[in-house]
Amino acid sequence: MGLTALLTVAAIVLFLLFPARYAESVREGISLWAANVLPVTLPLLFLTALLSRQEVFFRLANALSAPAGALFGISGGGALCVLLSAISGYPVGARTTGDLVRAGAVSEEELFRVSVLATTSGPAFLVGAVGLGMLSSPALGWLLYLAHLGGVFLVALFLKKGKRPPSLMPRPEKRAFPALITDSVLSVLTVGGAIALFYVFGEMLSDLCILFSVPTWVSVTLRGLAEMTTGCALLAQDVTPLSLAGQAFFVTFGGMCVLVQQLTFLGGTGLNVKRWLLVKFLQALAAGGIALLLALLFAQR
Repeated sequence: MGLTALLTVAAIVLFLLFPARYAESVREGISLWAANVLPVTLPLLFLTALLSRQEVFFRLANALSAPAGALFGISGGGALCVLLSAISGYPVGARTTGDLVRAGAVSEEELFRVSVLATTSGPAFLVGAVGLGMLSSPALGWLLYLAHLGGVFLVALFLKKGKRPPSLMPRPEKRAFPALITDSVLSVLTVGGAIALFYVFGEMLSDLCILFSVPTWVSVTLRGLAEMTTGCALLAQDVTPLSLAGQAFFVTFGGMCVLVQQLTFLGGTGLNVKRWLLVKFLQALAAGGIALLLALLFAQR
């Protein structure tokens, strides 16, 4: 039996043995989504989709074309995907990238480079949820945000650049206003479903770790790799330079929950998933290293 099949069977058995416990975990995951993700993500998904149909979007894309092409080998349209991701977070970046690829505004040749750049967290999560909410320090949230973006951009600088992407961004087809609302609602429901599922999977991993007396650091790592918000919360219980590095790693790699969300929005684009996962892992290592250095410098002040 393969590893995926084995884990699936184990999850089914645990859910059937303890349905009340894990049903409550699903409710907690949904509550986490409803309280912290839905209020921010739904408006941003809709507004960014609406913005991408406006004239100013195309003018800005064309203005960014030259510097984006020189640095990362991406077009102005790809640069806007990166900018929206850095401001608004994972779902917006991945969804905008997928939309523009399917509309022909981001070329297939530049898709990979855009996809590893436009799949980032935003300041609302790192500064608000992690910095202010978990660490009681917005300054540490900004430290994590800078380390996160630094790791993402640093690794992307070394990716092989192909032929120069088109300098001017073509307009995607017009879409009716109600269709944009429908797409945004379905997208945010996808995010909520992923959070609820991987939240309960994280609970199952934690229970198995307790059952087999697995070291705490292994349990925290597994939970963070399943659902990165939970991993960040666990690391926030003891704030050290190393724990901040771990949070930067979790947020940059994303964990299975965020990775599934991103790949859902990037589906049908022809993305090389294995290579994409490898680069995301390298970006996470780089972000963790940057966060560790910044935290050590911060601690000396």
